Amino acid sequence: MNKIFLVRHGQDEDNANGILNGRRDTPLTKLGRQQAQTVAEKLRDNGIEVIYASPLKRAYETARIVAETLGVDEVITDEHLMEREFGVLTGKPVADISKYSSKTLQTDRVLYFIEAEGAEDFPTLYQRGKKILEEISQRHPNKNILIVAHGDIGKMIRAAYHNWTWEEGIKTPYFENTGVLELSDRDILE
Repeated sequence: MNKIFLVRHGQDEDNANGILNGRRDTPLTKLGRQQAQTVAEKLRDNGIEVIYASPLKRAYETARIVAETLGVDEVITDEHLMEREFGVLTGKPVADISKYSSKTLQTDRVLYFIEAEGAEDFPTLYQRGKKILEEISQRHPNKNILIVAHGDIGKMIRAAYHNWTWEEGIKTPYFENTGVLELSDRDILE
């Protein structure tokens, strides 16, 4: 049976500045590149054979750093791994969430907007996470796979893996930059 590891990208410019990025395509910061190198070292002994990434710079750059360290030749990009579309909140300060969304959910460390003008809703994001997880598993049976993505889609991939609802997925602990999650019966979050 294959192992699937899920990693959130390293810190990017918007993360560093407290900006909601969604699909804004900002690069990693110096710290983000260091985080990617550190996570690559953490993953070194896990036999990762295939790496998938969101095509957004912050995730792809993280995946390339990991791939180089692990000796994996290719990073496969897939648009299904892109972050949630944040709509009107794209590029806004995190502190502005309440100004643009009357329906929110406070979790351990994050205030999630459930609805906002032009934003992708969580049920749709959940279905996207489920679809890409199924496709990757079918394409690479018996391979150890790394997925480098983003916070919201990462939580929905995890929820889909466990057949949780999207609401249960949101309520899981915060997914740090370059946090590692091994998807299994008893998830291991590092």
